[in-house]
Amino acid sequence: MSINHKTYYFLILSLLIFKVNAQYPSVRERIINLPNFDEKFLHYGYYVGVNSYDYKFQYIKDYYRVNKYPDIQVESMTGFNVGLIGDLRINKFFNLRVEPGLVYSQRNLTYPDIPIFTSENDLIREIKSTYIHIPLLIKMSAKRINNFKPYLTFGISADYDLSSNSKNTDDNSSNVFRTVSKNLNYELGLGFDFYLYYFKFSPSIRGIFSMQNELIQDYDVFSPWTSNLKNMFSRGFVINFTFE
Repeated sequence: MSINHKTYYFLILSLLIFKVNAQYPSVRERIINLPNFDEKFLHYGYYVGVNSYDYKFQYIKDYYRVNKYPDIQVESMTGFNVGLIGDLRINKFFNLRVEPGLVYSQRNLTYPDIPIFTSENDLIREIKSTYIHIPLLIKMSAKRINNFKPYLTFGISADYDLSSNSKNTDDNSSNVFRTVSKNLNYELGLGFDFYLYYFKFSPSIRGIFSMQNELIQDYDVFSPWTSNLKNMFSRGFVINFTFE
């Protein structure tokens, strides 16, 4: 076969390929899901997730270290959270969000085995919390890339603990650990938006940090459970899965 014939067939084949590509451009292009989703002024959703809470203690005096005892140990148990989302569009990159929900968590406190305690039951306190959790957050998003977009969240939240025992007349002498029922936090988080065919799916992680003391002192000023504690702050780590 001569070079001219090869050139001729090459040109014919090139034209055929060009024609096919022109007729079926979607073969090469990525399909964009929900292209106008972020243009909505207001939209709603819901989330489910898991959490892990602990406490940060501040001591009045370093009693445990002076007497060579360890500090109070906190065992964090895996909890569950669920709630709703209201999202208000500010502009292309910022949204205002409110995410009311319920948060179930448990923390187990283990006290050092100091002589004043008479049994092993005195060393353990289980703190179960059921929070009505209401965050007000700013969502700061990056530019959307096809069907993916990372974002940061930050803001404040209010908690009302239905299991706080704040009005209980018993205290740790009766194995009742009391905390305040209302609390204020600040929150920081990171997440990713995935635009699917019918909805937007967003996994995220978030830190929740209490800004006020949650401890209620025992009636006895010399209580071995609370007399050495000045402040007690919640710290939470949350993983949420959001559907909008």
